[in-house]
Amino acid sequence: FMGWTWSLLNPIATVAIYSFVFGRVFQADAPQSENASIKSFALYMLVAVLPWGFFGLVTNLGMTALSGNASLVRKVAFPRETLVFSQSLFALVQHSIEMALLVVVMFAAGSPIFPHLPLVVVYMACLSMFATGIGLLLSVVNVYFRDLQYLWTVLLQMWFFATPIVYPAALLDGRIPEWLRTVLEYNPMAIAVEGFRDLLYNGAWPNFTHLGVLALFGVAALTLGMWVFGRLSRRLAEEL
Repeated sequence: FMGWTWSLLNPIATVAIYSFVFGRVFQADAPQSENASIKSFALYMLVAVLPWGFFGLVTNLGMTALSGNASLVRKVAFPRETLVFSQSLFALVQHSIEMALLVVVMFAAGSPIFPHLPLVVVYMACLSMFATGIGLLLSVVNVYFRDLQYLWTVLLQMWFFATPIVYPAALLDGRIPEWLRTVLEYNPMAIAVEGFRDLLYNGAWPNFTHLGVLALFGVAALTLGMWVFGRLSRRLAEEL
């Protein structure tokens, strides 16, 4: 319990920092909730930071799942992908606790979220598949290219700001080329973040077309991750 309590400090600290920088210093204004009297930059950030933090945790834990258990991989014959799946399951349990607390906070703030809770679980499942697929891919590639961890840190930072977490997606309209706007709109993490915001912050139904796209991304990422893992895992013991 204490471990999960401490794990909440990271997203809370992130929300506090960005709320101060963007909300106070740059006077960023959170959109008005569609179906509730909520207008809070901190809550607007929180419903996006938690899914993003879950994605980052799954991929980072997955990336080091093999290299961090090198002796076990070398000495014991077992399905190595279970190391990645176990890390994903751990992160999912932690994320579920975070989301449960978030639901309580949003309900207390006045968001009519209870009819939408089943879809929150669907979004979590789709995001879990997507993150686990990438985690599988990173885990086995990291064995052969040990500098991947540094590259992934940079890519995550770029991906974070390409996702509408600290700003509303509508802010990009007319400011970037239309083709780039379309690419960013169908960024899997942007779809996930907007979906969670619709369900929890706005108390509204999400874009079901986008939900279908996110599900396809999840299945595709998991399939690709399993395929690449199977192809590259044959020489793991030697490389580790």
